[in-house]
Amino acid sequence: MLTPQEIQDRLERILLTVEKPGRYHGGEFNQVRKPWESVSTHVALIFPDIYDIGLPNLGLAIFYESLNQRSDVLAERAYAPWLDMEAAMRQAEIPLYALESRRALADFDILAFTLPYETLFTNALNLLDLAQIPLRTAERGDHHPLVIAGGHTAYNPEPMAPFIDAFVVGEGEEVIHEIVAAHQAWKASAAPRAALLERLAQISGVYVPSFYEPEYHPDGTIAQARCVHPSAPKTILKRIVPTLPPPPTRFLVPNIDVVHNRIAVEIMRGCTRGCRFCHAGVINRPVRERPVAEVVEAIQQALTSTGFEEVALLSLSSSDYRPILELVESMSERFAQRHLTISLPSLRIDSFSIDLMEKLRGSRQGGFTLAPEAASDRMRRIINKPIASQQLLDTARAIYSRGWTTVKLYFMIGQPGETMEDVQAIVDLCKAVLREGRSVIGKRANLNIGLGTLVPKPHTPFQWAATNSFDLIRSKLRVVRDELRSAGVKVTWTDPHDTLLESWLSRGDRRMAEVVYSAWKRGVKFDAWQDQHNFEAWQAAFAEIGLDPDFYSHRERPLDEVFPWDHISPGVRKSYLMQEFKMSQEECLRPDCREQCYACGILPTFNEMRRSLGEDEWFCPIPAPRSTPVPEETA
Repeated sequence: MLTPQEIQDRLERILLTVEKPGRYHGGEFNQVRKPWESVSTHVALIFPDIYDIGLPNLGLAIFYESLNQRSDVLAERAYAPWLDMEAAMRQAEIPLYALESRRALADFDILAFTLPYETLFTNALNLLDLAQIPLRTAERGDHHPLVIAGGHTAYNPEPMAPFIDAFVVGEGEEVIHEIVAAHQAWKASAAPRAALLERLAQISGVYVPSFYEPEYHPDGTIAQARCVHPSAPKTILKRIVPTLPPPPTRFLVPNIDVVHNRIAVEIMRGCTRGCRFCHAGVINRPVRERPVAEVVEAIQQALTSTGFEEVALLSLSSSDYRPILELVESMSERFAQRHLTISLPSLRIDSFSIDLMEKLRGSRQGGFTLAPEAASDRMRRIINKPIASQQLLDTARAIYSRGWTTVKLYFMIGQPGETMEDVQAIVDLCKAVLREGRSVIGKRANLNIGLGTLVPKPHTPFQWAATNSFDLIRSKLRVVRDELRSAGVKVTWTDPHDTLLESWLSRGDRRMAEVVYSAWKRGVKFDAWQDQHNFEAWQAAFAEIGLDPDFYSHRERPLDEVFPWDHISPGVRKSYLMQEFKMSQEECLRPDCREQCYACGILPTFNEMRRSLGEDEWFCPIPAPRSTPVPEETA
């Protein structure tokens, strides 16, 4: 393996030949460098997409700051090189390296991948190959780094199971330190690599795929995920932190322009709304809030350490943060002279959200985003998002009247039970919104429409549903696009090929891993990038492995089917999700669970943890006694 100096020497010969060499140089303000020999554990944090996207990732920032606060641990970073840089690195025989030290990733003790979405899977394989590390767990020896991964995709890890030594299921703030401790103990013991995996399997929230073997029925469905090692639990329960730890404040200041040049502070985690299509709303339960004072102080420290002029207050629904007005007022008082740009990326459709945005904005230009998801009352009952069309129109009118010129509406097609009449309702509602805008500010009123397609995700009420066929998706998109071709309306949409790929990867079993490998061998990477699509290679990979892609995407699951992810638990019971699915078929609404507990399973699963904090710490109300009658619509 090349030394850091040898890597540096070769880099100097190629960096000026590639686009944006600042992606590959490191040396950012707030970068942490430690002498290699001064620590016992070396961790490489890897985001398998380009620097421009990976550097602002909040999860990576959390681990980078947390690990580097320890005197015995060094954490450095690596991202996916773009095509030109990869070609140059392979030609110059430069292995993938960490930006801070120029050390080859093969020299590290732990490689920690962040995998928030499935279209990073082929990139992850490509980076392991660039790092000259065997792709499969079974092929790695004692001298190879431990390869771990976490993120939302860990809730169905099976399509990457042969390539990852261990997955972190759930929140990683605490468990990453437990993994480091396990690695240090194993290293001191001089035991074989298998002993390290045994230690990891005993950590709550850690899934070691090699300790489980899927068994299949003759029709290809899952019979069970059989645990084959005594150290491994039958079910892997996600990890949560009982209270959110202090947020990171020493953000890296990038060398080049990236997707988000800003401070990001997570003000709360979790959601109580119960949208039936939403994966994040299930896996992030329960709701935990940061105190206002902690948020404001974190912003102050981050401003001092970075010089950024934009702050994003992050959550699944920022307007559900109970002291949001107090936070806004505190920030206005504290930072009045800084002229900050404050953004809340997720707000509800109501006048409260509009008033809130009005307080945060110093100008009246730009846009305002609303996500009704569905346009007909019937579909909104199905997805459990009870927003009346008139409420949306009133909200849009208020937005335009307060000075905003652009409204963006986001809809999702392909929901269970959707008809072409429901798709036409999207067109009609959009036209009505634009009329409201034109009646207030004339032709200055603009409307942007975003169309996504449902992929029924694991651990959601819609996990039993089928993904729409390619032709059906296209026909629905055509209705909206063709009828909204007018001045002032801009329509964007998710490519149906992207939808199918996401469906295969998110709903796949362990056999899908061979399809991922075959696709990568055929040159597939950067699947999330429109100009890098290679749908034909994916189809060829399925054919080579002998799997039917429609089996994973266009098949409605019977209620008694065992899912490939059933041995991974988000703490929410499968029976509760099934009840929600049945309620969607009956077009029944479930009110916000802050009003009434519906026994999703979170409270009994983490009962001891909550008791230690006090019952008011989480949003969950105390469950009603079983004898208490339940309203008919929520039964």
